[in-house]
Amino acid sequence: MPLPSSGQISFSQLAAELGNACSNVSLRSYSACANLTSPDGITELYGKSCIATFGAGVWSAGGALITTRRLLAGAGTQNEGLVAGGYGNAYLACTEEYNGTSWSAGGALATARYGLGGAGTQNAGLMFGGNPNPGNSSSTEEYNGTSWSAGGALITARRLLAGAGTQNEGLAMSGYQNGAVSCTEEYNGTSWSAGGSLSIGRYQLGGNGTQNAGLVFGGIPAYASNCTEEYNGTSWSGGGTLIQARRDPAGAGTQNAGLSSGGYCNGISLSCTEEYNGTSWSAGGALSIARRHLAGAGTQNAGLAAGGFTNSNVAVSCTEEYNKSVISKCLG
Repeated sequence: MPLPSSGQISFSQLAAELGNACSNVSLRSYSACANLTSPDGITELYGKSCIATFGAGVWSAGGALITTRRLLAGAGTQNEGLVAGGYGNAYLACTEEYNGTSWSAGGALATARYGLGGAGTQNAGLMFGGNPNPGNSSSTEEYNGTSWSAGGALITARRLLAGAGTQNEGLAMSGYQNGAVSCTEEYNGTSWSAGGSLSIGRYQLGGNGTQNAGLVFGGIPAYASNCTEEYNGTSWSGGGTLIQARRDPAGAGTQNAGLSSGGYCNGISLSCTEEYNGTSWSAGGALSIARRHLAGAGTQNAGLAAGGFTNSNVAVSCTEEYNKSVISKCLG
C-alpha cells in the first residue's frame, strides 16, 4: 500500500504498512529484501508502493535435537524454538531451545510426560496436559526462558491435545481422556476457563493460531480425519478440509496462514505439508523425512518441525526448517 510522501515513519509503522515477509526483520534486512540501495534509511521508501509475494515452500535440514523423542510439544519461532517433554526410551522432562542453527538444553519440566500441548515463545512458554505415567495430566507449566514453574491446572485432564496462543492467552483444544473429548479451555496467565466445544471431539490432532483465532485439523475421531475447525474466541465453525486425512501432524502458523506437516494415515508416516489460507488447504513442500508424533513451531513462511516417529517405528532427533522464497517489488 502507498507510504507517506514526506515526514517520518517508525520501522514498526513501516512493517505494519507493508505487511509482508520482511516485517519481522531488521530495517537493513528489509531494505535488501525490497532491493533498496539505502540499507540504513527509509527515505527511499517514501512515495513507493511495496508488494511481497511468496514462492514455493521448501524444507531443509536444521540442527538435530539433543534428545531423540516423539510425542513432544513445540512452541516459539524458527529462530527461537522451544520443545519439551515427549517419549524416547522413557517419559521425558527435558526442554531444548533452538537458535536457528542448533539446540541447547533448557530447564526441565517438573513433570515428565508425553502427548502434551504447547504454546507461547522461547522465553514465555506454556506446556499443559499430557500423559505423565500413568493416566492424564491437568498440570500446566510456564517457562521464563530458564526454568518452569507451576501454572493453573486444566479443568479437564487429558493427553494428545493441541495447543495454541501465548503464555497469557493460551488455548487447549480437544484431546483424549477416556475417549476423545471436544472441550476447549482458555488460559489467562493464571487459570483456565471453559471455551466453546469443538464440533468433533478428537485427539492426536494438529493446532495453531491464537486464543481468539484458533485452528485445529486432522486427528482421530475415527482412524484419521481431514476435518478443520476455526475458533473465534467463543465458538468453533467448519473450515476447509485437508487434502490428506491424517492424525499426529505438526501445526504452525495462524488461522489464516496455517501449516500442517507430517502425520500418519493408512499405516504409514507422512511427509506431505499443507498450507491454509483461512479458507482452504493447498499442497506445500514435503518433509525430507516422513514422520508422525512430531512438534511444530513458527509460521507458514518460516516453520520448524522437530523429532517424531518414522515408518520404521523409530524416534528421530532431526529438525527441519520450512522457508518460502520472497519476491518483493517496490514501485515509485
